[in-house]
Amino acid sequence: MRFDVLTLFPDMFRHVLGESITGRAQEKGLLVINPIDIRDFTSNKHRKVDDYPFGGGKGMVMTAQPIYDAYMSIVKELDYKPKLIYMSPQGRPLTQKLAIELKEEKHLILLCGHYEGIDERVIEEIVDMEVSIGDYVLTGGELPAMVLIDCISRLVPGVLPSEEAYSEESHFNGLLEYPQYTRPYEFNGKKVPDVLLSGHHANINKWRREQSLKRTLQKRPDLVEGNKELQEEIKKLKLY
Repeated sequence: MRFDVLTLFPDMFRHVLGESITGRAQEKGLLVINPIDIRDFTSNKHRKVDDYPFGGGKGMVMTAQPIYDAYMSIVKELDYKPKLIYMSPQGRPLTQKLAIELKEEKHLILLCGHYEGIDERVIEEIVDMEVSIGDYVLTGGELPAMVLIDCISRLVPGVLPSEEAYSEESHFNGLLEYPQYTRPYEFNGKKVPDVLLSGHHANINKWRREQSLKRTLQKRPDLVEGNKELQEEIKKLKLY
């Protein structure tokens, strides 16, 4: 899967996404993460990418021309149109469901804004979707873009050892993940639940399902609201 990122700070992506799982996936050729410096496409010698907003107000606005030209440098050689996502607090919230949808795209372009935002005309011209990682404001779109890339990348076949590495995690099936344990058997007086040592896989799976339901009900009851099947299952197990 290919990610092109339009950004003012390309080294952020090389340093962060060049490590760990995403770094190894790039080495294997499973991912291509290509940060593109918007400043390289400015039409002025000072590499200026912002200007004062029409109508007044504080701050600066990113200009349309270098963003558009950076975008065109990618798509001009393609015989298809990649989906362009603008990382914005006004966008669709990032969820596991959205990540699964976007995983089906073979090529995504991510646009990272800064300052007071981006000239609306280039948003109207090239942006297909806006995505937000939460109801708060950051200094730029780089961190949200890295979150989105990481979230999608781990769903790409081959990036993780197996589908089970992500299919049983929190939010993948609408629930939070069950508790995990490893050695030693006892730590600070707390022991690993006996069922996990039993070797009885049916009982282990039953325990994990119950714990997942219980944890979701305690920590994120909003995930259960409106889901009649989960509510019936919780009621049957007397987890209320």
